[in-house]
Amino acid sequence: MNLNIKIREIDKSEIPQLNIFLYEAIYIPEGQEMIDKEIINLPELSRYIKNFGQENDICLVAELENKLIGAIWTRIYSSTERGYGYVDSKTPELSMSVLKEYQRKGVGTRLLKKMIDKFKKYEFEQISLSVDLQNYAFGLYQKFGFVIFESDDKSAIMIKKLTK
Repeated sequence: MNLNIKIREIDKSEIPQLNIFLYEAIYIPEGQEMIDKEIINLPELSRYIKNFGQENDICLVAELENKLIGAIWTRIYSSTERGYGYVDSKTPELSMSVLKEYQRKGVGTRLLKKMIDKFKKYEFEQISLSVDLQNYAFGLYQKFGFVIFESDDKSAIMIKKLTK
């Protein structure tokens, strides 16, 4: 499917829509019951979008016909307020999600490529993320050069070294 998708920076007025994408970023295996949307209000999840737009917060969105269908964003966490993909306080942690009906159509690939390209102008040495090992995106991240930094039997923290 050749979608006429525009990848661009998020507009400040669109930041509240990150609630939708944070919820969609939660991996739920096929056949399992959906989780209540209120889960994103838990501190360990809300930190991904709370007060988004601070220094070092970066977000790109995928837009199709004036509708946001995907988002990729990064944030730097302190050692006291860690994300699931926390490596250190100098490494931005990446989060990404695409609305279900647009998954596996290349939207995530385009978002990820554009974000990695964008990071080439920053002074960061690497970016990190957390992913469920069963998630389709795990293979996508590997294709983009992310490697496992730390793992258990369910999920992995992955990092990608950034080259200038």
